[in-house]
Amino acid sequence: MDKLEDAFRDPACDMRRDRPYDGQPWTDSGVRGRTEIKGITFRDLRDCFVRAACLSIGDQNPALYVEAEKGEKAKLNTDTLYEIDWNKLDPGAVAQNLSCEVERLMGIFPNTPFGDSMKATFREEGE
Repeated sequence: MDKLEDAFRDPACDMRRDRPYDGQPWTDSGVRGRTEIKGITFRDLRDCFVRAACLSIGDQNPALYVEAEKGEKAKLNTDTLYEIDWNKLDPGAVAQNLSCEVERLMGIFPNTPFGDSMKATFREEGE
């Protein structure tokens, strides 16, 4: 039990809201993660999650991936989540894709310390 207790004392396992944003700057653990979500409804957030899961799918279901790339124009819904084998998904990829989809809705993607210089690297909405 001591090892488990020690693990939970590790700041890396901490989910306190007042913990520092000391990760790599382009990640949710860094300065990128400090951005507050604005102008997003819970339904929007759910839609972002559906797209994020489909964007994390790899070769499991290429059609869902392609559809999710359409952003708000995608023909997906929560039923889509039942078409996914969640044991084959990378949860870190889903989390990162969720952040990117939220940023797209907020009109701030990519929200990185590198600014507009990174935009050509990422897909733009509607492409």
